[in-house]
Amino acid sequence: MILPKNNRLTEPEVDQLRAIVGEFGCRIQPIVGDVRTIYAIVGDERHELMVNRLEGLEFVDRVDTIQSPHKLMDIRSDLARHRVKVGPVTLGDDLLIMAGHCTIDPKNPNLFYETAAAVKEAGAHAIRGGVWKPRTNPYAFQGDNKSLEILMEGSRRTGLPVDTEVMDEEQLKLALAAGVHVLQIGARNALNYSLLRQVGAAIAGKPVAVLLKRGMHTGTLNEFISAAEYIVNFGNPNVILCPRGTQPGLDGYRNQPDESITPLLKERTWAPVVVDPSHSVGKAHYVPACALAAVAYGADGLCIEAHVEPARGLGDDPKQAVTPAVLAGLIKDAKALHAARRSQRTAQS
Repeated sequence: MILPKNNRLTEPEVDQLRAIVGEFGCRIQPIVGDVRTIYAIVGDERHELMVNRLEGLEFVDRVDTIQSPHKLMDIRSDLARHRVKVGPVTLGDDLLIMAGHCTIDPKNPNLFYETAAAVKEAGAHAIRGGVWKPRTNPYAFQGDNKSLEILMEGSRRTGLPVDTEVMDEEQLKLALAAGVHVLQIGARNALNYSLLRQVGAAIAGKPVAVLLKRGMHTGTLNEFISAAEYIVNFGNPNVILCPRGTQPGLDGYRNQPDESITPLLKERTWAPVVVDPSHSVGKAHYVPACALAAVAYGADGLCIEAHVEPARGLGDDPKQAVTPAVLAGLIKDAKALHAARRSQRTAQS
């Protein structure tokens, strides 16, 4: 990891870096932050001569080598200073609340518009809305491109950023062209390295964030963080880790709730953690307790399924979406708990 003396290097200076590391089989990947750009060395950074030559350049402040499989995501990397923003919320400072439909019904757009307005009034900062849906049953509703227009109209009406899942390159292109603010990588694609590369390359240099969900069956912490490394490796550090429950499920819950891994993630990586309690437990009446547990464990935000009329929803909404009234109470309690945790940490520091 190369830290320049100035906030950003000129192109001729970057060319000098590339020339040096190229001699040792490495390459340079700029990571653009809000204030400062750092320059990651991709490849084996243990060459002493390479480091010495880099540190000898007058525009280089220092070179930090990180012997970790997660050079960029590691908590010791210089990206530890980076802060991810979604709309007006800086994760790590304020608690981010994302809420909305599991699946947008293209035949009933007003249901989504009403939900978008209601979740904003309840205190949410961003809208979630499923345009395309991965389904175990090939005959189940798979989503519709028309729902993307509804999603973005909901954003325009409320002024809130939106999050939606993409599953392939075509959907990725459509979402970015429409102006989606947060791209979601679902649990079934959490280890789809080809898609992770495509997403990383597509958002390089763009003010777009990625909500990366934990894999359902093989989501070890190292695999989870490595998946994020694939995305950040292309130059956009706006990645959010999202625990959402794993398999096999716990009797009575949809999945095995995993909000307790939040402190473990925070010991290893700087990335913010936003928990999805809706998919963890799979039933609306369990969601508030799971959400508060996530905040108690140190989550930086929550991604919650909500619907003005859950019974009329598609996908998972009828069974696990909370109403706006429940969401409002949940947000109030979650913010109070988040503030209490911050006060406790301040008192201990």
